[in-house]
Amino acid sequence: METMKMKMLATALTVLMFIALSSVNGVSAADPPAPGPTSDAATTFIPTFFASVAAIVFALLF
Repeated sequence: METMKMKMLATALTVLMFIALSSVNGVSAADPPAPGPTSDAATTFIPTFFASVAAIVFALLF
């Protein structure tokens, strides 16, 4: 019974994610701003990636 509830929850979340993503594909920025020449966007991407992975792992464990 418990595994059936988990499968239903996973299926519902998958369907909701699909609906949310399919409704966004027509939206785009008209003219997105370019980062400045002194932007540190490339150096902050790596720590952000590790923080995101750590948050996902923590959410799955607890």
